[in-house]
Amino acid sequence: MDELSISKVTFEHYPDGFGIGHSAPRLSWRFSGEARDWKQVAAEIKILLNPGSSSESLETFRIETSDSVLVPWPVRPLKSRDIAEVTVRAIGESLSTPWSAPTTVETALLDRGDWKAELIESDIPQPVDSTKRPVIFQKGFVVDSVEKSRLYITAHGIYEAKINGKRVGDHLLAPGWTSYNHRLNYQTHAVQSLLVKGDNTITVEVGEGWYAGRLGFMGGVRSIYGEQVGLLAQLEVDGSVIVKTDSTWSCGTGPILESEIYDGEVVDHREELKISNSVVTKDLEHDVILAAPENPPVRCTEEISPVSISKSPSGNVIVDFGQNLVGWVRVNFKSFGPDFAGKTIRLSHVEVLENEECGSRPLRLAKAQDSITLSEQLPEAFWEPKFTFHGFRYVQVDGWPTESAMPITEDLTARVVHTDMEQTGWFECSDAMVNKLHSNVRWGMRGNFVSVPTDCPQRDERMGWTGDLGVFAGTANFLYDTHGMLGNWLADLSAEQFEKDGVLPPPVVPDVMQFAGPRQPLAVWSDVAVTAPWDVYQNFGDTSILRQQYKSMTAWVDRGLPRGPNRLWSKTAHQLGDWLDPSAPPQDPGKALTDSQLVANAYLVHITALLAKISTILGYHERAATYQREFEELKVVFQNEYITPNGRLASDSQTAYALVICFDLCATNQQKEGSGDRLEFLVRTNGFKVATGFAGTPLICRALSIAGRDFLAYRMLLEKKCPSWLYAVTMGSTTMWERWDSMLPDGSLNPGDMLSFNHYAFGAIAQWLHQVVGGISALQPGWKKVLVRPVPGGIITSASVKHLSQYGMIECHWRIYEGQKFNLEIILPANITALVVLPGQIEGQGVEVGSGRHEFSIEYVSDTRWPPKPIHPPPPFYHAEPDEFAG
Repeated sequence: MDELSISKVTFEHYPDGFGIGHSAPRLSWRFSGEARDWKQVAAEIKILLNPGSSSESLETFRIETSDSVLVPWPVRPLKSRDIAEVTVRAIGESLSTPWSAPTTVETALLDRGDWKAELIESDIPQPVDSTKRPVIFQKGFVVDSVEKSRLYITAHGIYEAKINGKRVGDHLLAPGWTSYNHRLNYQTHAVQSLLVKGDNTITVEVGEGWYAGRLGFMGGVRSIYGEQVGLLAQLEVDGSVIVKTDSTWSCGTGPILESEIYDGEVVDHREELKISNSVVTKDLEHDVILAAPENPPVRCTEEISPVSISKSPSGNVIVDFGQNLVGWVRVNFKSFGPDFAGKTIRLSHVEVLENEECGSRPLRLAKAQDSITLSEQLPEAFWEPKFTFHGFRYVQVDGWPTESAMPITEDLTARVVHTDMEQTGWFECSDAMVNKLHSNVRWGMRGNFVSVPTDCPQRDERMGWTGDLGVFAGTANFLYDTHGMLGNWLADLSAEQFEKDGVLPPPVVPDVMQFAGPRQPLAVWSDVAVTAPWDVYQNFGDTSILRQQYKSMTAWVDRGLPRGPNRLWSKTAHQLGDWLDPSAPPQDPGKALTDSQLVANAYLVHITALLAKISTILGYHERAATYQREFEELKVVFQNEYITPNGRLASDSQTAYALVICFDLCATNQQKEGSGDRLEFLVRTNGFKVATGFAGTPLICRALSIAGRDFLAYRMLLEKKCPSWLYAVTMGSTTMWERWDSMLPDGSLNPGDMLSFNHYAFGAIAQWLHQVVGGISALQPGWKKVLVRPVPGGIITSASVKHLSQYGMIECHWRIYEGQKFNLEIILPANITALVVLPGQIEGQGVEVGSGRHEFSIEYVSDTRWPPKPIHPPPPFYHAEPDEFAG
């Protein structure tokens, strides 16, 4: 008998229904079970408003709809603080689901007038141009009831709140990093379990964080948003404000002396808590939006123990956690002897070792060091920092206060910290090195999605570079539920873009690059205003992200992008181009093989085509026609400028051909065939090594597949010599690198100043792994219809890929056995369909199937072009390994 149930009900794109900022949240429900060919024809929804209160009411609705994603809220809009219990039953033609388990939704403070609190700051003078000591705000209060108690809280800085000495919630680095001059996120916490009837105390410690700390490279700039940290909070019981930040609070300092994003935390436990200062109240600007964010909070999602603790050749104690990660180290004080008072432990964090010592050069001007001075009476059994984070695999420990001066594995734990997005993508195959590559991609994303999508998590940068996200968004959206986080980040992009009547998207979001000079238009980087919302829409199928960002997109393309007489990019515009092309010198990462103007103009034609599609989707038909006409004209201009009748390009590089093939910029089949032929030649003559940077790397394997050369894409994937994706794996990497040769074959570090070992951009290859090797992609936005089309190749004999869509889990598993039989198994959730195209078939030969488990078996004929050979004579740095792919 078919089984079918609803496994989860969600509201908009919130990770859960608590403390949301929508009065009429759209509903979605996921299915579990393997009901065959099941489609929804209607849904029943029960909504119990304000359960347990005097205003409780129950309403039931039947909706004749096949939609199970983003279904409109069927009852009256919710007000601030409202609670509703929602249960759903999906109805099919012959089978209906049971009622789902009740799911609770609760609104936060929907109107600015709901906030009675004032922003408070300390009257303790703080330096403008050096680190600021965290401030502790405190207030005593009395409560008679502890029912439905809520703390609404945010800060200028990073806060940690406690009530009666117990920590509020599990959010870290809250409220996160936003464009503070425009948008400030706040959190809602249920705190009734922390309150007692009678006297209570709330204490909130606020560190400088991103708000007032040092940001940017070359020394950066401090106090970009403000010189003083601040707090905005109100505690309500049964909807009545019991405590709010105002002039009656006190403030002071505690054991933390310094805590900076780049440099780390300095704590002296001999320092006593001193709450003796007054606070000053400030007005929070009325044009600053207080937002209940859809993006999940930053949390600790995993703990890792050391794999080794040893001494370096110079005698330094080095702890290896076996994984390059982002977070910090928790110290266990339990093993200390009686004479530890006054001793100082220093933890220095690095990503790699060089000559068996900690390699700190990639940190540039970031100390990445935590320092703990001990007292006779330690406050707790464990210590960990509050207002900083590090990117590291190795930690040098100095001053460990035991006789051996060396910790044991139980003394130190690495806490993995990132925005707590739900994992939605999985991949594995028969090749262990490719699996490690995919693991590195996922770890790189986790480490760099810390409140905003950053470029690196370890050095004096950690900024939301738009180009990095632009090339990786498709991969990110598959691996994790990114809609809330990227929607929040794109809202900041728009706010920054239109600041002071501007139209240029900033190169980093939030924009802290003012110190580097006037904002410049940059292809690929600025183009994220169009490409990122489109990628989010493709994966989640929600037009609201397109509508939210439409003004931003059109302002950039219509008014911000500098044009020449032929409507292509102005030739005087500075471009980053195919950034970090492997041929670029260490100190000049923009000196790429590919003409930067070709890169910019290929993207211009592409984003113009996207705008035509987006305008059509949103119903702006006149604008759609205008953009479509512009796209067709620009495409012809591009062809005349760069493409010969036989498909050769003015810039003869892997990236140039990848862009032209993937963006469909050729005019004739002759040009398309010629471009594919030339790309194959370049790949072979380069010994199957990668010759692409930021612009080309996400597209190179896809271009080879489009050109009918999957066997070459597999050969590039499996290459191990530098530059290649697997080179870093052979060197022991556990995350993606910024440069193809961040570490040289002899184990030394690249001499370049810009040197990160955790940089997700080149991990965009995972999208090709998911779609071509694994075999699944969305045929319709939001995965309502799936293309299942695995393409075996190389030495890979099996692969499995899973994606947790808004409908439920999509699975695809294939294997080749006995060398000549291909078996495919797919599992589809209810209410979607798939087009299944088997190896050797074209899409027109595919078969459409509905939900449930399906299996296919065919005779398999391997590609006779495998293994491909390089075109001789190869470059002098290439050393062929003819037996590497035998069998």
